[in-house]
Amino acid sequence: MKVGTRPQASGNSKTMKMLGVIVGAVLFAFCLSAEAQQSKKIPRIGYVTTSFPSEVAGRVDALREGLRQLGYEEGKNINIEYRYGEGRPERLPSLIRELIDLKVELIVTHGFPAARAAKQTTTTVPVVMAVVGDAVGAGLVASLARPGGNITGLTTISSELYDKRLELLKEVSPKISRVAILFSETSPATEIAMNEIKAAANSLGLQLQTIQVRNPGDFKNAFETAIKGGANALIVLQGPLTSSYRKRVIELATKNRLLATYHESEFPKAGGLMSYGVSYSDMYRRAATYVDKILKGAKPADLPVEQPKKFELVINLKAAKQIGLTIPQSVLYRADRVIK
Repeated sequence: MKVGTRPQASGNSKTMKMLGVIVGAVLFAFCLSAEAQQSKKIPRIGYVTTSFPSEVAGRVDALREGLRQLGYEEGKNINIEYRYGEGRPERLPSLIRELIDLKVELIVTHGFPAARAAKQTTTTVPVVMAVVGDAVGAGLVASLARPGGNITGLTTISSELYDKRLELLKEVSPKISRVAILFSETSPATEIAMNEIKAAANSLGLQLQTIQVRNPGDFKNAFETAIKGGANALIVLQGPLTSSYRKRVIELATKNRLLATYHESEFPKAGGLMSYGVSYSDMYRRAATYVDKILKGAKPADLPVEQPKKFELVINLKAAKQIGLTIPQSVLYRADRVIK
């Protein structure tokens, strides 16, 4: 009996040992997998702009939306560090250095001052321009097709923008004769805009008056100068001050009964008369594709800079009523959005 049972006991022992080895291997593999998941690096990117947070909130939401469509969810598999200059371009270099010290994978910028500061601060960290003017003329990239260096993204430059804005002003009010151009920064993009506006004004028989604001206290005097100069319409160019103090610009334009057209839809949404320009939300969503490609190993130098694909006309009828203006139906029919 004892002799017959020894082999069985021995077999059971071997089976138990084998099961133990298998269970141990499974547990070990599980622990390794769990540890690998815990140690997996979540990419961190930076975002920097001269603007106040409230000014670009909708655009940042569009960036997040674009990232979600590509499988990224903030706080789960991607982290975003935000830095705002709050109307002070001189703060940008230090804000960008903060992001670099945090070891971000790349930096998304808004506007020419932020892109320029990024270029001057780093030549190694990839930079994605969500919105910028003339990237080539400003020396940010070598060319649109082959940007070179560590910067790529999207440009707002389009030859039809300023022609269209002046045409809209003339169509809305055929009697206008003198248009003031309000700008806050001297840059290659501003120079391009001025040249295009001058060419369009000549074809439409309009006179121009250029007025620059260098600090927030200049706005009142700028509008007084425009009125004394006989301006009855206004074009506002994109810039740190004109964007950061849009409510002040709108208030003064309304007070002086100027027909004003702006570069972005945030102006009519805030009470301005009308805007015609690129869709910033669309550009921010497209910027997310650059983030995705760079995180997956693409080099900025190999990613062509893209031009605008979507434009929008926004009209505020309440603002028109405040200055005693009736918007023609022919213009209203073409509007992408009419605010009542």
